[in-house]
Amino acid sequence: MVEELLGAAAATGTAAVVYVASAARVVKQYEKGVVLRFGRLRKGVRGPGFTMVVPMVDRMHKVNMQIVTMPVPSQDGITRDNVTVRVDAVIYFRVVDAAAAIMRVEDYRFAVSQIAQTSLRSIIGKSDLDDLLSNREKLNQGLELMIDNPAVDWGVTIDRVEIKDVSLPETMKRSMARQAEADRERRARVINADAELQASKKLSEAARGMSETPAALQLRLLQTIVAVAAEKNSTLVLPFPVELLRFLERASQNQPQAASEQRDQDPEQGREPEPPAAVEAAPPDVGVPDPGVRPSAALPEEPPVPVERPVPAERPALRVHDPHPDDPPLAHEPLLRDPAPPHRTARSDDAGTAGCI
Repeated sequence: MVEELLGAAAATGTAAVVYVASAARVVKQYEKGVVLRFGRLRKGVRGPGFTMVVPMVDRMHKVNMQIVTMPVPSQDGITRDNVTVRVDAVIYFRVVDAAAAIMRVEDYRFAVSQIAQTSLRSIIGKSDLDDLLSNREKLNQGLELMIDNPAVDWGVTIDRVEIKDVSLPETMKRSMARQAEADRERRARVINADAELQASKKLSEAARGMSETPAALQLRLLQTIVAVAAEKNSTLVLPFPVELLRFLERASQNQPQAASEQRDQDPEQGREPEPPAAVEAAPPDVGVPDPGVRPSAALPEEPPVPVERPVPAERPALRVHDPHPDDPPLAHEPLLRDPAPPHRTARSDDAGTAGCI
């Protein structure tokens, strides 16, 4: 009898130990337990620590309440200004309602990942390339709102969304590099021009000061000579006043002007004397008798002696190459030949002319 009681007690104890072992649950500090009894949600969420459930009746789901860091895969998209980019991001979220995270969505992690990808594609299409590169804070806030709106019903809250990287095509990178280089060059030129303007103003002030005190110009010249000679080189500096150059230039301009004024005042001066005109002796009259002389006898009349004049050499005729010799002559062809010199006949007064020669 006693042995039977001891055996029953041992069996009961063993059954109790097995029941407790199967019913005992431990919930960690960063977790919460959602209990379903026969598929229905039990009121109240089990907190952290030791808890008991009915074996074979209750089923408890543990939900992590920590902040989850989830990377969003790279998404290819086209911006509003028609630039193809690839953007990836990272999302930080946590569960605030364990029962809603279990009951309202099958897998809240997968759901958050998908809504993050679609929202990232949408934000790429609504933004410009400059906004993606320089105005990321605003895009992050817009992306967070787009993901958080549907996630609230799932018992999930979005803490932060960050755009991690923006990949651009190589052609766009080269174009942006050229643009940045041109902008830097423009700024450098503006700075140089501003420096030249300030330097010119200072030099004009210095020139006005030196014009008032000529000794300052000499002192500046001596300082320049000392600066050049301090380097111990073979450079020779010869100071040449600029006023002397200006004086020589004014003198060279006044000299031709004075000569022209003198010619205007005395027009006869400087004119070359004209050579005396040649006086041609009149030939004596031939055949006119002198009234004071008595002719003794009639003299026979001598014939006039012809004067031999050199005949000019005949110029060679201009030969023109005629590519079409068989064609009839043109109207201007006689003009190309040298006309024969006219024949001169001897006159009766050639004798007198010959006597003068």
